[in-house]
Amino acid sequence: MGLEQALSQLQSQVGQEVHVSEWLTIDQPMIDAFGSATGDRQWIHTDPERAKAQSPYGATIAHGYLTLSLYPLLRGLVDEGQPLAPGVERVINYGINKLRFPNAVPSGSRVRARCRLVSAEEVKGSIELVEEYTVEVEGQQRPACVAECVMRLYF
Repeated sequence: MGLEQALSQLQSQVGQEVHVSEWLTIDQPMIDAFGSATGDRQWIHTDPERAKAQSPYGATIAHGYLTLSLYPLLRGLVDEGQPLAPGVERVINYGINKLRFPNAVPSGSRVRARCRLVSAEEVKGSIELVEEYTVEVEGQQRPACVAECVMRLYF
């Protein structure tokens, strides 16, 4: 499938939920690894004993940016066997239009992504997609992350 066919197919899905991920457990080793990689070792993320005693969540919580950074994994963008459209050679994260963290992700929680296609347009020989990425926390009403993620698909 070429760019024009893929664009037509994707444009027909604008406004629709296009992906719901499997649940993923956010455990303390994942939170610690992210804190180590980013240098953000704030106690609310990395000190379970102090967080249990002093945090309003009663446990450590994932970094907001960890929750955001799970987009490629939860969306399935890293699975070469299942491209977003046939013929896509690469997917480039282009940016974020809007981003909010309305809820925390306590360590040990399970999260999943729901993605709704906001737009699909041809831009400079690629298809630029904007998706609303919402991260649900199992058992919680409010999402942990809501972002408009922008990516470009190249054929």
